[in-house]
Amino acid sequence: MKKIIFSILTVVFVIASCKKTLQKETKKNNLVTYPKTNKKPITDTYFGTRIIDNYRWLEDDKSAETEDWVKTENKVTFNYLSKISYRDQLKNRLSELWNYEKVSVPFKEGDFTYYFKNNGLQNQYVLHRIDKNGNDEVFLDPNTFSKDGTTSLGNLQFTKDGGTLAYSISEGGSDWQKIIIMDTKTKEIKEDTLVDVKFSGISWKGKEGFYYSSYDKPQGSVLSAKTDQHKLYFHKLGTPQSSDKVIFGGISSEKHRYVSGIITEDNRYLIISASTSTSGNKLFIKDLKDQNNKLSPIIDNFDSDTYIIDNKGSKLYLVTNLNAPNKKIVTVDANNPSPENWKDFVPETENVLSPTKGGGYIFANYMVNAVSKVFQYAFNGKLIREITLPGVGTVNGFSGKEEEQELYFSFTNYNTPGSSFKYNTENGTYKVYWKPSISFNPDDYESSQIFFTSKDGTKIPMIITHKKGLELNGKNPTILYGYGGFNISLTPNFSIANAVWMEQGGVYAVPNLRGGGEYGKEWHKEGVQLKKQNVFDDFIAAAEYLIKNKYTSSDFLAIRGGSNGGLLVGATMTQRPDLIKVALPAVGVLDMLRYHKFTAGAGWAYDYGTSEQSKEMFEYLKGYSPVHNVKVGTEYPATLITTGDHDDRVVPAHSFKFAAELQDKQKGNNPVLIRVEVNAGHGAGTPVAKTIEQYADIFGFTLFNMGFENLPNISNSKIKS
Repeated sequence: MKKIIFSILTVVFVIASCKKTLQKETKKNNLVTYPKTNKKPITDTYFGTRIIDNYRWLEDDKSAETEDWVKTENKVTFNYLSKISYRDQLKNRLSELWNYEKVSVPFKEGDFTYYFKNNGLQNQYVLHRIDKNGNDEVFLDPNTFSKDGTTSLGNLQFTKDGGTLAYSISEGGSDWQKIIIMDTKTKEIKEDTLVDVKFSGISWKGKEGFYYSSYDKPQGSVLSAKTDQHKLYFHKLGTPQSSDKVIFGGISSEKHRYVSGIITEDNRYLIISASTSTSGNKLFIKDLKDQNNKLSPIIDNFDSDTYIIDNKGSKLYLVTNLNAPNKKIVTVDANNPSPENWKDFVPETENVLSPTKGGGYIFANYMVNAVSKVFQYAFNGKLIREITLPGVGTVNGFSGKEEEQELYFSFTNYNTPGSSFKYNTENGTYKVYWKPSISFNPDDYESSQIFFTSKDGTKIPMIITHKKGLELNGKNPTILYGYGGFNISLTPNFSIANAVWMEQGGVYAVPNLRGGGEYGKEWHKEGVQLKKQNVFDDFIAAAEYLIKNKYTSSDFLAIRGGSNGGLLVGATMTQRPDLIKVALPAVGVLDMLRYHKFTAGAGWAYDYGTSEQSKEMFEYLKGYSPVHNVKVGTEYPATLITTGDHDDRVVPAHSFKFAAELQDKQKGNNPVLIRVEVNAGHGAGTPVAKTIEQYADIFGFTLFNMGFENLPNISNSKIKS
């Protein structure tokens, strides 16, 4: 990239007297002087093919050199972002819209009703409780855990009588957590904190203690070293963590990457799930009536995703996709729980099932073209009713203890802020429990679901949301957001940030790509391993649909996604750099030859395969791996890569290496920047203040590189020449 060199006197004059002119010229040319990233080539050989990795050194998150690189890159990035004149306007509007009271659905524990609340701009939600007399008090405030708000509350579980609470916290966004035990009456901490806990639930066995999961602390960096043997522990109250007993996972025959244990609501059974990847699990059961009882398999292979939803005595209710890609509920006796004894309770349908239970009923929440439909069943299998929902969108909830006659659920969609409702399980009526007071009018916006055709002829759904009266002129700033993996479904949900985007005349489009879970396991399988290209083809076809139908054009189209969605963005922008103006890969999996070497990455092999699996799989991965497909002399879209320095889910080295490759090989003036959030992880628990800053930068960068000198909703807005 050419450099414009000014004399010292000219620079002083421009800075002192003509700062505005300098900024306009910088905007016009998008000139960025990138830091020099040293190349230290390391060669790996895969099935006879030599692969040179120039930036392996950036994988060392403990090195001073990597730390200096991050600081230097951030300096360049924030210097660039500071020149966007409306960046503060976006931040202010995000803060203004974000600043409304948010309240969760309540839940009962012992003599208290608990709920989470955020006054508006608090970094973390605060846990409140109400006693039987209606007195409301703050019970636990995560905002006091750290000065900068980066310590967040994770899981929390009460004993059945509500007298003791165990809760987990995450510091700096890390997946490594601590568990703290509290007396709920006095709010005093009861004993020493449990440390080095990762990917864990908490499940109480009476008042005796609880089950939790973790790995042995790895050698080297706790943020990037591989962790692949998960263990289930039992912590007995009043004893040190060092004496916690390993219940499952301690021997080679029980080695799995993910292990969890739960106690049934009646405290009779211990259920253990064990898996080696993010798809498929073994399931075991132990009757706790007699401690001499052994662990018995319910299903002893990885051919399905199966879990328990409830039990009535020895009768187990299981949710499974075994021979039922869209899932079903089966029953079986705990004494003979193997699959040949299963009986259908709620049979599989053409729609994907996600059931909950509460109030003595089971609620079958179906996903129909990515929107919710809910049916209520009695435990004898009788259909009680279909529940008429508040609208077309996403419903969550309908869960609680067996004795509760009133349950709660939430409803939202892309242009409707989430509200919660109180539901009567006996007569099926409900009323509004809480509705937000927000300066956003849903009636000004509309969502429509369309179906487009992908490269191989498959029909793919997409929901497009925008202001009513949108002119289809090809000039609307548009964000195309996708994920497409791990059987995860993207359903309609309101986002404050996206509301601000749409206020600016922006279009927000979300396709339900293959690899996701919107149409069950078969839809997922159509986007894994040697079929992963289907996901990218679907996303490209979504972009082409938006352009063909004049929602936008390549000059006004941005693509965005996080984690596996970051891979989606990276692959799309390297395969079709001409299609889009702005690329926004967040916390992405971008080095597909080495992703399985870090933390729990090997568990993603079901979706991706690995470079060591076979020659065919290696060549396929190399063919789309974003880090390995950046080509010299190609003009890539304006790119803002985002990650966190404490991300131990998808290590930031993926983003570091991708940025280095792009900056080294980019042709033309489209900027390639990386924004590394300090003291932040994969996303969960990120403080509100940081989230607002991130979105202001993302939206500012996007609009700026689409050519907007002012925010689009300002009457005198004009496009840069």
